[in-house]
Amino acid sequence: MKRLLTILLLLAVALPATALDRSPRPKKKRAKRAKTEAAAPKADTLVAPAEAAAAPAAEPAERPDTVPPVNDLTLGFSPEQADSLVAVWRERQRQDAFNEFFKHYVLDDSLEVADTTPDSLYRQRLFDLASPIQLPYNSIVKGYIHRYIDPRYHTISRILGMSQYYFPIIESALLREEMPVELRALPIIESALSPTAVSPAGAVGLWQFMPTTAKSYGLEVNSLVDERRDPARATEAAIRYLKDLYAIYNDWTLAIAAYNCGPGNVNKAIARSGGKTFWEIYDYLPRETRGYVPAFIGATYAYAYHQLHDIEPTKAPIPLSVDTVRINRLMHLEQISSTIDLPLETLRLLNPQYKMDIIPATNKSYTLVIPQRNVMQYIAHEPEIYAKDSMYLKEYINPANIDKKRQERSGTVYVVKKGDTLGAIARRYRVTTSQIMRWNNLKNANRLRIGQRLRIEGR
Repeated sequence: MKRLLTILLLLAVALPATALDRSPRPKKKRAKRAKTEAAAPKADTLVAPAEAAAAPAAEPAERPDTVPPVNDLTLGFSPEQADSLVAVWRERQRQDAFNEFFKHYVLDDSLEVADTTPDSLYRQRLFDLASPIQLPYNSIVKGYIHRYIDPRYHTISRILGMSQYYFPIIESALLREEMPVELRALPIIESALSPTAVSPAGAVGLWQFMPTTAKSYGLEVNSLVDERRDPARATEAAIRYLKDLYAIYNDWTLAIAAYNCGPGNVNKAIARSGGKTFWEIYDYLPRETRGYVPAFIGATYAYAYHQLHDIEPTKAPIPLSVDTVRINRLMHLEQISSTIDLPLETLRLLNPQYKMDIIPATNKSYTLVIPQRNVMQYIAHEPEIYAKDSMYLKEYINPANIDKKRQERSGTVYVVKKGDTLGAIARRYRVTTSQIMRWNNLKNANRLRIGQRLRIEGR
């Protein structure tokens, strides 16, 4: 009996191997595997689980070192390289978001040339924007649409380029307060998206705040800092102001009109006309305000439908991917530009609120915006940057030097482009042609050269 059980046990073990030997497909696989193993280096040979089970017991082979998982912490990038990759990613995101908006939500009919676009199509396009702000179409609005899409001025091309940096800031703030995102067009008609724009009356910045209004909404305005030029801080203040105006009128076009001329003038127009809407009080408003709401509608149209008029944005002269650092000591911007690979002019473009390149962080901290590519570089060299304070700040201890630097930094420089006229440049910066001629010693307003640099004085 014992002999019979032993025979059966041996048959049970041997039969699978015999069956495998009779199967042509496994034999082919083993031959292929044997050929592969013979060609591969022995150190890299891996033993299949089935073979390991059938193989006789042997000394355990040395296992190769465990390969660490690949993730963002083990790719071997330096902090500067990681910053650069993040910057490229964010810039691509912003550019894609800009393009996708027009592709999927606006660009929905055939291309039309501005001069041949029928009124019915203009009207339909404004209606299709489906905004909580009334965007009616009439002959006055048509005139402002043509002014923005006129290819001779290149105005909207530059605005479109700058909007890729400024509009995400403005739209985010509007959405947080649950306000219409179409209000982003207001800085187009206020300043042509120039944070250093100065009006003849002394209004400054993207949103053109007067000093009194700016201070009443919490903006710092003094000899060294003018937060009317700070895109983020000025936008927050403008949104609070617009919210207060809307609470008065419960009508966005009246709130927009009041933003331009003040609620007092709007109230007088309502009282004199007996009307309750912008178009009903139109004839009783100040002349500039009569064109303000139509200009807002024209700018909204031009931004949304620029591709239908063959208008392409110019490249923004400002980094699209940025980050912020907190500054808690007195600092001159040249302390940074002289230490790391970051031009002074780029720092000025990103931080226009620091009028003389000085961050007066003596009693409180301030925000400094820098390109994403330079964040880790700045952090690595921060002690070296701070150590240069005596070198760059000693000249500002003398009040006479402060006055001199203030005069040097006031205003902006405009480079003349093809198709520019002195009148168009004056309108862009809300100054007069005679002022530009006086500031630049021009004798003839019609003799501009491409590439000519014109100084636009600040106030």
